[in-house]
Amino acid sequence: MKSTTPMKLVTVVTEGLLKEKVIAILRRHSCTGFTVTRTDGEGSRGVRASDWEGPNLKIESIVSVETGEAIVEELSEKYFENYSLIAWITDVRVLRGEKFATKPKEG
Repeated sequence: MKSTTPMKLVTVVTEGLLKEKVIAILRRHSCTGFTVTRTDGEGSRGVRASDWEGPNLKIESIVSVETGEAIVEELSEKYFENYSLIAWITDVRVLRGEKFATKPKEG
């Protein structure tokens, strides 16, 4: 069996209108990739009556511990108070851990 590398999975569930802003935060923290999935459900703000702002999204990225903490901190500072957005970090073990190494920051 191939060895696995311990990493963190950052999961963000948010209103569709925040998609590009969340992706910008991931990129700012040099994530090497992410997955976006349409999702629905019910939370403390209840079920939304329409898809006017677009569907709810789940955005996931595998990152280092430090990167995961920085992403969640920035999301909480910018969006937790006024938007329907939740985020959590999960321990994961991945094959090809080097694939998820942080990209050097641009500029």
